[in-house]
Amino acid sequence: MDHTEVLKPQTLDDLIQILHEIFDSDKVNTEEVQNIMESYESNPLEWGKYAKFDQYRAEGNVRVDIPSTDIHLATLLSSLCSVLQGTILGPLLFTIFINYLPNVCKASTVHMNADDPNLYRQTISPATAGRAARTIQRYTRNLVDEGNGKFNLMILCWGEGHGSSIHDHTDSHCFLKILQGNLKETMYEWPQKKNNGEMAKKSEGVLKLNQCAYINDSIGLHRVENPSHTETAVSLHLYSPPFDQCHTFDQRTGHKNVVKMTFWSKHGERTPFAIVQSQENN
Repeated sequence: MDHTEVLKPQTLDDLIQILHEIFDSDKVNTEEVQNIMESYESNPLEWGKYAKFDQYRAEGNVRVDIPSTDIHLATLLSSLCSVLQGTILGPLLFTIFINYLPNVCKASTVHMNADDPNLYRQTISPATAGRAARTIQRYTRNLVDEGNGKFNLMILCWGEGHGSSIHDHTDSHCFLKILQGNLKETMYEWPQKKNNGEMAKKSEGVLKLNQCAYINDSIGLHRVENPSHTETAVSLHLYSPPFDQCHTFDQRTGHKNVVKMTFWSKHGERTPFAIVQSQENN
């Protein structure tokens, strides 16, 4: 029986314990970590208590005082942008939409982070305006375990069509395992310092249930998104060492922006509400 089979976790608690043992060592084999995370068979009964979706999901509680009329208007504007992008009205509607969306979220009492709608000002087009509208209902980051300071283990909950910005990992190791649904990962090259053009795409693929991917900054940058518009997705992430900020990148220019990372919940409990002002790309 080989080493990986001996360490195969039977439960989420087993996985956490094994990860603690691995990261107690001065040297960590990333391939071993990836294999162990992939060998854990997703069980919603175990991770469900950590999976906190955005406040606007039907099964959740409304916690942000944003009028539903504003949400509907933002959604309507985004739809019109997509439909009329090739007409004379397209640019005008897009300008109205992109200036209106951040105002919708000003009343938000949740943390603003890498997916603040302001950050989409320089990264979206009329054809993808609907994606920006969905940032009103963002994916959530839920801390599961702090790994004795060696790593953070967290669960991310993705609503229909939710996605991240293109981002780095602040010189950390990143492992991503699918617990429910599918996630599309798009890899990008680091932008060239003297080039302000479109960022170069390296590859893209869809991760399915129980698969585990790995990335670090030497491999490149990536964007993760739920490709389904009818099903949610849940993923398990390990970051080592832990970090509380990263860079997001403008796909059209490669310009980067420093963003603060926050948690929607910790250990199954909702984090205190706070208003965090975001910064736009410069």
